[in-house]
Amino acid sequence: MKTTYQPYIDPEYESLIERIYPPRVCIDNETYHDRTLVKADSANKHGILLEMVQFLTDLDLVISKSYISSDGGWFMDVFHVTDQLGNKLTDESLILYIQEALCANRRRGVSKELPTCLSREGRPRHVSTDHTALEIAGTDRPGLLSEISAVLFELECHVTAAMAWTHNTRAASIIYMEDGFRGGPITDPKRLAHVQEQLENVVEAHHGMGERRSVRLLAPAPGQQTHTERRLHQLMYANIDYEPCQGCNGGGAAHRNNCTKIHVFIESCEEKGYSVVNVRSRDRPKLLFDTLCALTDMQYVVFHAAVSSKGTMADQEYFIRQEDGCTLETDNERHKLTQSLIAAIERRITHGLRLDIRSDNRMGLLSDLTRALRENGLSISSAEIGANGDRAVGSFYVTDASGYEANPQAIEQVRKEIGGSIVAVNKSPGWTPKTSKSPSVASISRTSSGRSINEDKPRFSLGSLFWSQLERLSNNFSSIRS
Repeated sequence: MKTTYQPYIDPEYESLIERIYPPRVCIDNETYHDRTLVKADSANKHGILLEMVQFLTDLDLVISKSYISSDGGWFMDVFHVTDQLGNKLTDESLILYIQEALCANRRRGVSKELPTCLSREGRPRHVSTDHTALEIAGTDRPGLLSEISAVLFELECHVTAAMAWTHNTRAASIIYMEDGFRGGPITDPKRLAHVQEQLENVVEAHHGMGERRSVRLLAPAPGQQTHTERRLHQLMYANIDYEPCQGCNGGGAAHRNNCTKIHVFIESCEEKGYSVVNVRSRDRPKLLFDTLCALTDMQYVVFHAAVSSKGTMADQEYFIRQEDGCTLETDNERHKLTQSLIAAIERRITHGLRLDIRSDNRMGLLSDLTRALRENGLSISSAEIGANGDRAVGSFYVTDASGYEANPQAIEQVRKEIGGSIVAVNKSPGWTPKTSKSPSVASISRTSSGRSINEDKPRFSLGSLFWSQLERLSNNFSSIRS
């Protein structure tokens, strides 16, 4: 492992620099006719890139391209963004909200008030500080979410929001809940202990010896809870869902450029003291956020990056070091990072039919919905539901119990049983019903000498494009600080 030594910077000095040069943001709608540029300029700190990307994705903005540089204690970034319909940002309240939120002193945090253009019925919260949070991780099996929600209903816990992911036979879910009759968070220690005990029995019932599992109840803690989707990534990573992700070394550069599977390349840039990570995959919403979650939670620091999408594919290139200044020098380090990046991208890939839910908000709703799915032989591959006032909105991706396409008759039966709650049924974009076992991803790791396991080095690189843009970006930022 090669170490690049860096000078020690006192935390108080970092705080002083932040006060002298607070974050500044410029929203540029003039340069391009079809997209908006969000230019950010601030003192650097670990995790600030993920914070900004997290904020933009929570606003349902699509990041099609980004250039990032953070050497020398200073952070500069340009995001090319549009709304979900591919239009540039024109709503003045949204533009002002982005500027104020990204420039806000991080000790105060970002305002929770959304602009009018983003307010919509039942919008799920990505961080809830008003409810008790339940985190569950373990082995995936049909009916698990149904059993959990049934126990919560019996224990008089009202589910206000829930999100669940499955990947490589692992499952993780985060459920926000309140007292079913009195409202507000559940704070009584004895009741919390009883709820946790009952849920542990459900999760443990179908686990084998030595299989990982966890059940955790968290009381509201303003300013301390992690973003829900980032926390799901952490739970799945701790559950080692990345281990089954196997790479494929076949095919040359031409094959990889035409392939729609996930490719990860890791090599060394000894001249600058970086490890260079290239990721090529299908483009989709929140792809940049998911990749940065993996890098940040594995304690890697992004110094430079270039991200771009073209058609259905996206290319990401990162110049990274570990927090202690080390680069990746061993095959084991590169292999684990490769697996983790593939897993982070795959977790959000949806499988099955999407059932969109609109319903009156009531206690036991999640239990009724998931029970109807389970009793009709359907398995949930991912789910998200949130309540706002007297309305609940969500979506469930379902397959049959073996992971194959759901029977239309079963879907229709579920629709009859739960009334008008299901408002739409759609197939997951890009999903092909399972027919046989086959490799789902392709990846290439580098040897310690920097050479690929496959001798054909990929010809495409965003590095040259990124470095050529850096001087122009620096000039643009200088006007922001003035």
